[in-house]
Order: sequence, then C-alpha cells, then structure tokens
Amino acid sequence: MGLRKIIAGAMCAAAIAVSPVGASAAPLEKIKFMEVIHSLFYSPLYAALGLGYFKDEGLDFDLVAAQGSDKATAALLSGAADIVLTGPETSVYIANGQSPEKIAIFAGLTATDGSFLMGRSKQDNFDWASLKGKTILGWRKGSSPAIFFDKVLKDHGLDPEKDVTIITNVAIPARLGAFMAGTADYGTFFEPDVTKIEKSGGAFALANVGKAAGQIDYTVFAATRSYIAANPKTVQGFTNAIAKAEKWIETADPVEAAKVLAPYFPGVPEDEIAATVKRHREAGVWKTTPLVTPEAMDAMQTLLIASGVLEDGKKVAYDKIVDPTFAKAAQ
Repeated sequence: MGLRKIIAGAMCAAAIAVSPVGASAAPLEKIKFMEVIHSLFYSPLYAALGLGYFKDEGLDFDLVAAQGSDKATAALLSGAADIVLTGPETSVYIANGQSPEKIAIFAGLTATDGSFLMGRSKQDNFDWASLKGKTILGWRKGSSPAIFFDKVLKDHGLDPEKDVTIITNVAIPARLGAFMAGTADYGTFFEPDVTKIEKSGGAFALANVGKAAGQIDYTVFAATRSYIAANPKTVQGFTNAIAKAEKWIETADPVEAAKVLAPYFPGVPEDEIAATVKRHREAGVWKTTPLVTPEAMDAMQTLLIASGVLEDGKKVAYDKIVDPTFAKAAQ
C-alpha cells in the first residue's frame, strides 16, 4: 500500500489529464493486486491505469510490490492477493506441487526479459563471451531473470555454473545499493534502476538480456482457478484493459507515454521515462496482445529444464497452467 500513498499526490494532479472523458461514476470494484516488482518494464500496466482503461471496466486496485514472483504467488495462494503480475514459471511450480489450489495464467504482459546487463565500463562492441571468469549480481535461482540469463550465457558458450560466478542471495530491495557499493563486476537490472546506475556514473547498460534470449513470454497475470471461476467478469475486464494498453504503448509517442507514466514513478524525470519507453520498445520486450500461446509456454518450460529447476519429463500441459479464454475475447 505504501507505493500508492507515495504517488497519491502526483496522481491527483495528473487525474484530469489522463482520465477518460465520461468515465463511469459507478462504484469501482476493488481488486487485491500485487506486482512482482515496480518497474518501467511493466509500463503497459501503468498506462492502463493512467489512461483510465481499468476504470472503464469498473475496476480499481493499489500497486503493491511483492519483491519476487515466489512472494506474489504465495500471496495468491493465501488469499492476500486476487490477481498478480508474476513470472509464468510459478504456474508450473504450483501445478507440480502439493497445493490443492492451482493458479492459471490468463493474460501476458511482456514478451521477453526486459533487464539490462550493467558493466563498470563502457564497451562499444560488447561480447557476452567476455563475461567468462567474472562475478555477476543476478537473481534468485529459478526466477525468470535467472532462467533467461542462464540461456544467454549458454547461447554464447558459457557454463553458468563454472565459467562465471553469479551472486543470487542479495534481496531484491538491496540489489541496487549493493551493486552501486561495488558488489560484482556486472549486474542485471530493470528500469528505472538502469537509468539510476548510469546517472551515478558507476556502470553502463551494455546489452538487453531479452533481445539476446529471444521472445518467450516473461511476465504474466495470474489468479487462482477458484477466483477465476467465481469472478469471470472481473478477469475479463482486467484483460480488456491490458489489451488496450498493449496496443496503445506499441505506437504511442514516447514523450506522451512519459506523461502518462510519470505519476507512477515520482522523482524520475519525464525525459528519462521517454528514453526508457523507446529503449524497451526497440528491444521488443512488450507483448502486443495478452494471449499466451502453447508454444510460448513450451519454450518457457524448456528453459526451466535447461536451467535445472524443472526435471526432464515434468512439463505441464498448457491447459493446466493457462486459461486463454479471456485474452482471446479481448482480441
């Protein structure tokens, strides 16, 4: 709830500019929502809020950062959250686990990893193979950023277990401070941390992890099967709003997009937000439709197996982890 309080004042000032004319005055349904982290990587989500797309569907929610897909999923299963933005791998873990309550992905937000590799010095012709023997500040093993980074290393002839040292035990809120204090030779970060690090002069963005890995759905919206069954109208409205925002940000002028996104990132200058919108779009990290396909989920599970966090032969059938009904209707 803290994040909502921080941006409340800014949102009041921006409400006239970004709220659609003629929006319904009917009471909004309040959803318990949780995002994995708060990042410009998830800009279509905030655009949907800022442009009033969720209000058009009669929905409202606070932005609460779980600080990890595992924590967001735990909130779902405990009832502390109705809908979460999380990594798709969590649906696989729960499907293979002992929990009687299962979760389903109903919409996708990002098409690949949006993190950037940060290095202590500029490298005009960066080569991933040059990471051999280096120390890298990474993410929790089994998480989406860790899985995608492993893939990129392997694609460039490096063994993640032998050729590099990846630090995985730094908590998400402490990662930025640890790296800027000198921890590791390299690190992978999402915006707006990438811009903060570059402005400090302590490191530079060398490459986008997702662009190197290729397009495999990376962050998705999920809910428990029981919540979806009991609230299909809510889930459809949520998906409709996301679909509109994904289409909007695909072609929106970065400067105009920054005006909509700025209230959700107080303290970040609009010109920097505009630059990150352009950087993300050029890297192709955002989905243009919320539909999560069988091919994407199969590719994602192949990555899990390759990273050693899913046993070979333990792939889960598409219909056990994805409910495409709402994304198809939104299209």
